[in-house]
Amino acid sequence: MAEPEPVAEPAVAEMPESAAEPEPEPEKPVAVTEPEPVAEPEAAVAPEPTVEPEPQAQPEPEAVKAPKAEPEVAPEPEPEPEPVAAAVEPSVAEEAPEAAEAPQPSPSSSPSPEPAVAAPAVAAPAADDESGTGGAGGKTEATEGEAEAGKPATTAAKVRTRAPGLSAPYKAAGAVLKERDLTGARAKVYLVLDRSASMRPYYKDGSAQALGEQTLALAAHLDPEATVPVVFFSTELDGTGELTLTEHENKVDELHNGLGRMGRTSYHVAVEEVLAQHQKSADPTAPALVVFQTDGAPDAKTPATQALTDAAKNHPSVHFAFVAFGDPENKAFDYLRKLKSANTSHFLAGETPRELTDTEVYEGLLATWRP
Repeated sequence: MAEPEPVAEPAVAEMPESAAEPEPEPEKPVAVTEPEPVAEPEAAVAPEPTVEPEPQAQPEPEAVKAPKAEPEVAPEPEPEPEPVAAAVEPSVAEEAPEAAEAPQPSPSSSPSPEPAVAAPAVAAPAADDESGTGGAGGKTEATEGEAEAGKPATTAAKVRTRAPGLSAPYKAAGAVLKERDLTGARAKVYLVLDRSASMRPYYKDGSAQALGEQTLALAAHLDPEATVPVVFFSTELDGTGELTLTEHENKVDELHNGLGRMGRTSYHVAVEEVLAQHQKSADPTAPALVVFQTDGAPDAKTPATQALTDAAKNHPSVHFAFVAFGDPENKAFDYLRKLKSANTSHFLAGETPRELTDTEVYEGLLATWRP
């Protein structure tokens, strides 16, 4: 039995010898370190399954893109893709086209419906904001349009420059037009003056001239041309003329003095002449206001009534506003009181019409007129 024991001893001795030989065995631990780089490809395999969750994480940057489209601020989305690129290098290539898609909402909306929804949402508030600013602008434009329609045909500055003597009646006319809700109305204005023999004192005291200037000041509000055709009548049509801002002072008296004898009172010849002139105007259908001055009833009532009736039928936009000089109780004015036509009105100016204020004259002329 003792013999086997020495046999065990040399076996033990062989082990240390083998221990000297396995110096390459430390190479095996080196080989163990070599599998560690082998473990690196295993780590590469590990990111591959992690890459699968990464596309799942990609919708998260897409969600980030949605707020990018909402604030419309380019700098905010730029810092966000940088940390994402630092986290995953392969995703940077994906984010780069996404950043390119950011300036173009239409392509970004194609890959994901969510940014497409965000893009119209952003466009909607932007439109609301513009309409808010532009809304005020729109209102301003509307008010400017209304103000333009509400302005007189001729500015006060132009009247002061060309006809300073008409500034007071011009201002009074504007106030009465405003009271009647007629500010900004447009119409051609005519003046008819009676030259019957009984009218002589009204030419001498300047009443006819004053009415001409008041009519011209009113025309400055209603007519862009600011001119007033004048028709003189008595037994027949005596003559015609025109008042303008630059030629109106003493113009009525000058025209009257050059027309010869004064006759009777034939309304119809004046009505027919005014309608003939208006028919030749640029727009015969445009409204017209005829300031028709007289100091009595027509000598021929039937032709006068027929002429006014035909005017109402064929020229409904032409209104005859009669101004009666003389005693308001005079029965001669019953003819005017009985006129019921829609295209006529009358104003009893009294025996001293020149003493009336401009406002009183305009209130009488515009009492029932609507263009």
